[in-house]
Amino acid sequence: MKAITLSYPNPHIEQIHILRKGLFLFFVLLALLLTGCKKETDVNPAGTLTANAGTDQQVQVGQVVSLDGGSSQDSKGKPFTMQWTIVRKPAKSTVTLTGTTTAKPTFTPDEVGEYELQLTISNENGKSTDNVVIVVSAAQPVTISQSITVKTVLTDRIINPDLPDYIVTKAVDIQAELTINPGVVIAFERDTRMNINDNGGLIIAKGEANRKIRFIGVEKTKGFWAGLTLYSGSNANVFEYVEVLHAGSRTLYSTIKAGMYIAGTKAQIAIKNSLFAENSGYGLYVQDGGIIREFAQNTFSNNTESGMMLSADNVPVLDVASVFTGGNGRNVVEVMGSTIKGTSEVEWTPFTDKTPYRINGELTVTTGWWLNPGVTLEMARDAVIRINTDGYLSARGTATNKITITGAERTAAFWKGIICYSASAQNILDNADISNAGSSVIVSAKKTNVAIYGTGAKMAIKNTRISGSGGYGLFVSYGSSVNTDVMTANTFESNAQTNVLIEK
Repeated sequence: MKAITLSYPNPHIEQIHILRKGLFLFFVLLALLLTGCKKETDVNPAGTLTANAGTDQQVQVGQVVSLDGGSSQDSKGKPFTMQWTIVRKPAKSTVTLTGTTTAKPTFTPDEVGEYELQLTISNENGKSTDNVVIVVSAAQPVTISQSITVKTVLTDRIINPDLPDYIVTKAVDIQAELTINPGVVIAFERDTRMNINDNGGLIIAKGEANRKIRFIGVEKTKGFWAGLTLYSGSNANVFEYVEVLHAGSRTLYSTIKAGMYIAGTKAQIAIKNSLFAENSGYGLYVQDGGIIREFAQNTFSNNTESGMMLSADNVPVLDVASVFTGGNGRNVVEVMGSTIKGTSEVEWTPFTDKTPYRINGELTVTTGWWLNPGVTLEMARDAVIRINTDGYLSARGTATNKITITGAERTAAFWKGIICYSASAQNILDNADISNAGSSVIVSAKKTNVAIYGTGAKMAIKNTRISGSGGYGLFVSYGSSVNTDVMTANTFESNAQTNVLIEK
């Protein structure tokens, strides 16, 4: 009989086998669980892609933010694409990213708070993401309290156009090139001013239609700060889409208050699409000898004096579309006593809004002076027009669009009159209205609206009304001449003495 051998298992070995099987199953399940739960956006096969959205930043509202994903990489050196998105921003923010598929997109935060942005890089191996947080605080203006002596650029730091980017706390001299970018707002404290000097100073202020450059008072009230004074003769000086508001607290020169004063014998500037308003004094004052190089589409409103005072030299550069009638103390373009001169004929044109020219003092003509139909000259008290021997006056209106030369106040004998010494055949008054002169003696003990005086002096007058003189309507001296039908070719009304006196 064959013996049967019984074998009993070792209980310790059996436990070890069971434990090994359990651990194996545990790790298999754990691996499956981790693989199944991993987010698709975190896929980074073989560790090849690593997105890097750059470091967190702290900036101010209105400050341009430049992101930097340049440290993102593929460990195998393969190319990949970039995509930036805004995942979180303040509730009222409307910002968008510029350059969302580049390494360095930008945006300008418009609200205080946190902005979280995500960078995703991807290629055929998968993709990787990283986030960056930009903390934005309220912007604070920069103080300007000393002269500018090196080339300087002022930037638009604060997006809200009602808040200043810079505050001027004392009188500042500009002694180098100053460029002011679109959208910049410069606020001036009480009685402060800015002088653009001629020892290297110049100003380039070019705004845009929707991002104007503004010079304003810290308090937005008329006459809060002193104003701007330009001495610089640089032909680079320019104002485009600029606003000058709330100035005129103190005189800029002599007794003159203005938003801007152009001084000296060579100061010059081009002014376009700009506004001079809410100033105590003039909006713009151009001293005789100052130069307006270009002038177009400007507006002058709510200044306590007239919108603009300038010399006769600068009148021809004025454009017809600029507006001077918006609630100023005097809705006129004022021309100071000065000389119309040059080597060619000087032309004055009427403004679209029918603004008159206001002549102050004595206007002397030493070249050809052409007045276009529709021009109105308002003469200040006792003002006079003198046509010298080397000049002439050609005032040719039309039956429906006459040229008017009258007193600033429409009362008889308010201004002195016109006196012509010139022998030019170009001297003519046609379809004009000359009224209210003869306030005082103009020549040879005579008061008159128009005087033709001196050997060879002459003028043709027709289709014209001459009225309201404090003396004669027309005086023609010995040796001077006028068209023989002057009495019948014109209308004479309400002159204190004889309508026409011709000495023989």
